[in-house]
Amino acid sequence: QVRVVESGGGLVQAGGSLRLSCAASGSNFAVGAMGWSRQAPGQQRELVASITSGGSTNYADFVKGRFTISRDNAKNTMYLQMNSLKPGDTAVYYCNVEWRRSGGNGSSWGQGTQVTVSS
Repeated sequence: QVRVVESGGGLVQAGGSLRLSCAASGSNFAVGAMGWSRQAPGQQRELVASITSGGSTNYADFVKGRFTISRDNAKNTMYLQMNSLKPGDTAVYYCNVEWRRSGGNGSSWGQGTQVTVSS
């Protein structure tokens, strides 16, 4: 079992910034790729950004130039720096972590953190 916990969400005005964190914890595992997804009310969950264990990143077009994903492998922690936030960014943001252990592979999701951007 790998536990994933997000933090850093909140209420911010349009044009503002937030920094989300995602920490993975457990025993006898190695973290692979990590990513952030979001889901607005009544909408499908969509991928925001992802990062491999080696630091290669991918971004959805709607966040390019505004969001930056990063990770600290020593801490099993991932970050999402969100700048120039728009009301359309309002959603619950979820962290996904792929992990490996001797008994098998898997992925874990956090419970999500609410991001609300007011106009």
